[in-house]
Amino acid sequence: MQLRKGLIVALSVMTLASCGEQQKPDAKMEAGRKLLDPANMDTTVRPGDNFFLYANGAWLKNNPIPKSKSRWGSFNELVENNNEILHKLLDSAAAASGAPKGSNVQMVGDFYRTGMDSLAIEKAGITPLAGILQRIAGIKDAAGVLAEVTTEHTQGIGPLFGFYVSPDDKNVTKQICQFGQGGLGMPGREYYFDKDARTTQVRDAYQKYIVDMLTLMGTEAAQAKKDAAEIYKLELALAGASYTRVEMRNPYLLYNKLHVDELTKKTPGLEWKGLLQSLKVSGEDSAIVANPKFFTEVAKQLKATPVETWKKYLSFHVVNGMASFLSSGFDTTRFNFYGKTMRGQQEQELRWKRVLSIVDGNIGDMLGQMYVDRAFKPEAKKRMLELVGNLQQTYAERIQRLDWMSAETKQKALVKLNGFMKKIGYPDTWKDYSKLAIGREGYVANVLAAAQWQYNFNVNKLGKPVDRMEWQMTPPTVNAYYNPAFNEIVFPAGILQYPFFDENADDAVNYGGIGGVIGHEMTHGFDDQGRLYNADGNLSNWWTAEDSANFTTKANVAVDMYGKIVALDTMHINGHLTEGENLADLGGISIAYEAFKKTKQGKSNEKIDGFTPDQRFFLSWAQVWRANTRPEEIAQRLKTDPHSPSETRCNVPVSNMEAWYKAFDIKPTDKMYRPENERAIIW
Repeated sequence: MQLRKGLIVALSVMTLASCGEQQKPDAKMEAGRKLLDPANMDTTVRPGDNFFLYANGAWLKNNPIPKSKSRWGSFNELVENNNEILHKLLDSAAAASGAPKGSNVQMVGDFYRTGMDSLAIEKAGITPLAGILQRIAGIKDAAGVLAEVTTEHTQGIGPLFGFYVSPDDKNVTKQICQFGQGGLGMPGREYYFDKDARTTQVRDAYQKYIVDMLTLMGTEAAQAKKDAAEIYKLELALAGASYTRVEMRNPYLLYNKLHVDELTKKTPGLEWKGLLQSLKVSGEDSAIVANPKFFTEVAKQLKATPVETWKKYLSFHVVNGMASFLSSGFDTTRFNFYGKTMRGQQEQELRWKRVLSIVDGNIGDMLGQMYVDRAFKPEAKKRMLELVGNLQQTYAERIQRLDWMSAETKQKALVKLNGFMKKIGYPDTWKDYSKLAIGREGYVANVLAAAQWQYNFNVNKLGKPVDRMEWQMTPPTVNAYYNPAFNEIVFPAGILQYPFFDENADDAVNYGGIGGVIGHEMTHGFDDQGRLYNADGNLSNWWTAEDSANFTTKANVAVDMYGKIVALDTMHINGHLTEGENLADLGGISIAYEAFKKTKQGKSNEKIDGFTPDQRFFLSWAQVWRANTRPEEIAQRLKTDPHSPSETRCNVPVSNMEAWYKAFDIKPTDKMYRPENERAIIW
């Protein structure tokens, strides 16, 4: 998955085949059997009719979704395995006495302890937010509204709009202030305007949720209903000025670098020099505003919407954003909407898992140090680099063979490919939390302290060299990403293990699983977004006009292919929203397969459990995507997630590969058969 500006990516990986060659054949065979168990298959399904069910059918039947989950699959299994390790670390840190102030053990332990102290949290109720709510209540005019918004940003709360500091897309050696749309209680503008039945149901439930939350905050029922309508009306105006998810994928549309004086003219009512000063920014005369029309609407609403409505809006959003850290009434009410209604969860996650995610999300480098000391083998980094190198070389060979790309563009593509920065396991330098104080005062106090520290950490990047060594994920994270600004592929320690990889397993399993994921991240550098950035990470057109047109023609085959798929009810996959991830899946498996064919096993026909090496490669790919998913979760993802559903991610890429047709003797009469002239082949 591609990471851009703090949005993240996802997919996985671990070590290599060359290390497998040191194992005895029997050992490799047994490890491969453990990782790729035929008992998980449903061989009553023809592989050419539904490869996802053929490869995973029995597993899907035997692994129902836990009540606390909205989906359950391979990624979830690994998360749960990691959680058990992290749980022990957290319990140990919380129980430690006499840990030096500011040490990893003290801060991780106290953060976790306050999060687990449900009695203290229940007793506190909403009082930890009393100071913020009183400040909001004292607002007198529109200027006071904007002052409150910027104050909350500096506290790490971040209302109304997005603000962060990151490299300038067209000059990635320089940090710059960046502003984006925001301010909504639902995931995006689609939820405010789409008319399908599921979205309408969510929209109605959200409006009721606002009423319920206001009532909990102490507003009388009838007044809460009126206030909720006002809040929703304001959000509706903000949503109307927001870009769609598809529009947000266009980096050129989002690149609006403007001088503060010009911004002030475009948004009457917003004085940007003062705005930046209120955000603790000095010495900056320009900013990148992703969606100028959104800020024009903000300025309009500051004049048109009564101050009392703004106060209700700000109060609701502060409590809404912090509800998970408050007493059970707030916590449960939030879960009932965002968990049950939107995602189909039947019950909350265990408290320790929820607190764990907050500790990891706020002081992840501290917890990460403890995690890698316990769970990450140093050997994995070396092996991982070898595997990445194998796929990188294969990718280069495939680029050189392309018949639709000129020699000029190929040369630049190879420079970019060979320039990938590879980050494996954990950062070389850990974040310095010495200016953050975490203690036993209370859970909300710690959450807010960490949020404010993160804001200051972000703003303090201005005027300093870009730190290309910084990570956007914590070491325990079960995920991976490509970041175009740094032209880097990053694989945290958390994902470098079973069930995605076993160093003792046969090459087919490792290349089909982890290899496909590595290829996926590499391909993000050349998908419809990533290809717009050059080897240095700058947003720059390095393609000839003809090559660019050829790419678009080929990519549109995939857009149309995925867009025809009905994933739930009458809801189609959005081929444009998912374009980058789909191209990465198509490229990832193709590159991994070609790299696998260079191995000793890839060149042989020796069967394991009755399956050829090629069959095991594709079965391993299918296993990566095995998952049961609730309808509510699918519906949400179809609107908001740039990834296609799991079954699609398994089936569509293989249906575009001739090697899969040969491996399983797929016939034109099979349901998944795709005529050769209709297949999507790019990288």
